[in-house]
Amino acid sequence: MRNPKYHIYLTPDERRTVINSLIELRNELIAQGRYTDIIDELLIKLTKAKSKRIKVKEV
Repeated sequence: MRNPKYHIYLTPDERRTVINSLIELRNELIAQGRYTDIIDELLIKLTKAKSKRIKVKEV
């Protein structure tokens, strides 16, 4: 069975906040001596993700 793909649409400010939060979490894990493999993978995916402009309809 295939894993479903999820798409998340973030503004540049939200994207920056998510990346900074992941970096802080990674630093905490390093300080605790724990593995950071999953956080590293997420950071790579976020930084390599293409940005796409979409129209947002206001309700």
